[in-house]
Amino acid sequence: MTRLLVILAVLATAAPAWSQTAPAPAATPAPSYGAPIGLEAAQALIDRAIAAAGERGFRMAVAIVEPSGELVAFARMDDTQYGSIHVAQRKATTAARYRGATSTMEERTLAGRTVTLANEDVLPIAGGIPIVVDGRIVGAIGVSGASAAQDDEVARAALAPR
Repeated sequence: MTRLLVILAVLATAAPAWSQTAPAPAATPAPSYGAPIGLEAAQALIDRAIAAAGERGFRMAVAIVEPSGELVAFARMDDTQYGSIHVAQRKATTAARYRGATSTMEERTLAGRTVTLANEDVLPIAGGIPIVVDGRIVGAIGVSGASAAQDDEVARAALAPR
């Protein structure tokens, strides 16, 4: 009987260890902020985004912000819906302030992380991407006017190395 009690005691103390899951791997920290993007570089990115949108037959609004989320440059193609003005700026601001692509936020939200929706400062819709130079975030681009996936495609085309 004593032996049975000892076995049960050992099993009782070991059971919590069996139910524990392995810790999640540590996330790679987001890049640090750098000096804000200048007007010339911001305008060059807008020109590249407008060209990419035009090649695809999209009418879009494009915003470039500095790391704080404040606007540096903006353009709206002719006949782009007016709502895209605000959306492009919010996508860029979200990507800059939260140091990540809004497409990632969108994926997490759709996967059930709806707590993001409680933050009125965040727009978790694809099309906002941080601008990284020498490993530091110097701003972000936000694009709006087509589907979220197409907005993201144009933003990535503007940032692609030449």
